[in-house]
Amino acid sequence: MTALTLSTAGAATLRADALVVGVAKGAKGPVVATGAEAVDTAFDGKLAAVLDALGASGSEGEVTKVPAPAGLKVPVVLAVGLGPLPESDESYDEETLRRAAGVAARALSGAKKAAFALPLEDASAVTAVAEGALLGAYAFTAYQGGEKKAKENGGPKLPLAEVALLGAKPRDKEHKAAAERAKIVAAEVNIARDLINTPPNDLTPEAFAAVAQTTAKELGIKVQVLDEKALVKGGYGGIMGVGKGSENPPRLVKIAYTHPDAEKHLAFVGKGITYDSGGISLKPAGHNETMKCDMSGAAAVFSAVVAVAKLGLPVNVTGWLALAENMPSGSATRPGDVLRMYSGKTVEVLNTDAEGRLVLADALTRASEENPDAIVDVATLTGAMVLALGNRTFGIMANDDAFRTSVHEIAEEVGEASWPMPLPADLRKGMDSPTADIANMGERMGGGLVAGLFLQEFVGEGITWAHLDIAGPAFHEGAPYGYTPKGGTGSAVRTLVRLAERTATGDLG
Repeated sequence: MTALTLSTAGAATLRADALVVGVAKGAKGPVVATGAEAVDTAFDGKLAAVLDALGASGSEGEVTKVPAPAGLKVPVVLAVGLGPLPESDESYDEETLRRAAGVAARALSGAKKAAFALPLEDASAVTAVAEGALLGAYAFTAYQGGEKKAKENGGPKLPLAEVALLGAKPRDKEHKAAAERAKIVAAEVNIARDLINTPPNDLTPEAFAAVAQTTAKELGIKVQVLDEKALVKGGYGGIMGVGKGSENPPRLVKIAYTHPDAEKHLAFVGKGITYDSGGISLKPAGHNETMKCDMSGAAAVFSAVVAVAKLGLPVNVTGWLALAENMPSGSATRPGDVLRMYSGKTVEVLNTDAEGRLVLADALTRASEENPDAIVDVATLTGAMVLALGNRTFGIMANDDAFRTSVHEIAEEVGEASWPMPLPADLRKGMDSPTADIANMGERMGGGLVAGLFLQEFVGEGITWAHLDIAGPAFHEGAPYGYTPKGGTGSAVRTLVRLAERTATGDLG
């Protein structure tokens, strides 16, 4: 992972491959942001004029490279757009800084070291810039030949190797803590991305479980893996019903972090379909190529629990990874089959491509048995949610309006676009089955909400619960933007970590 250092060195004296400065969009052209005063001085106070002459405006995400003048010890100055100039009494918001740092880090892939002279007014700004740079520097190169290939003409560039934050004080406790938090959270988001991007022939349910076991052992946290024999014996009909069509058998992984001073317990449940063909209800051509990402919810849960453990937060957090591969075969569940779930309820399977809710249902019931203070499940659950909210926003449903509001506010705070969604009771009737207690499909319209209503049936009585449908933002197929790469994004990791932090401090609003 990209290294991060805090530096009190002046922008004019630090040696690096590039120097990053911020530029805002002013009424009459680009305006050099705070933090870059020494750089502007090296340009004789004309940096904004130079950028203007080159066509820069300061728009968000804009990148302009300028040869450095003699007064600087870097060959290149990279100006990154921050968007509109804030009002006189305001500062740049954290997400603006996070995105700008991510853009700059991406633009400097292949470089050994870059100094970032972006606005750092307080510790939260340090966190934002550090996090954005570390997330923006991400690249998945495990299958591309490594450093040797990167050096060849046309080979993939390696991520920016080191980020130095100018103006961040290494001896300041708040700055140091902010940087350490950013390193931990960004590292775990990037691990989630790696898991999502790993081809499904390598990341089977068993392989994912092995990753969890290895990491848990390194951190000294408890992990339990239920294999197919234990799942059958335990009556996990939902997970087994989805996974039995594959040669790669399913797993249910419990990874539990506990703290001696904890007063609250959170349970995170993640959908972990390591590949989703749709099963017997096979997906149409053109819809299979990215289905390695259908375990993004489990990746987010796994990384969030690990991050909480590394941060040492005084809150107990248990992660449940419901892992299966949904494949068509002679042993696969058929449309019309009835599954007896871990809860004892029976489910008529009308569509085997509505499999995520089946594995989650078993995991939600199991998580409820420990009576946590709240359960949050994360899943790439429905195409309907993508149709409703687009590719960059996840939906939030809950059985408690106040909790849904808190989760939404937390997601927005950390820069993960989200929107609160309802659970209309009238849609429940569409899942009535003449054969079983409930069907896994209901009305087509409002399908994302129907899925939420299905999951609610398996949450323990009296337990606060929220459901995050990350089907849109979990996997990005377009060009990178901000600190978001092409491929797996690690969506919801930062929301879950901040929720754990808020729960630990008793500050959930």
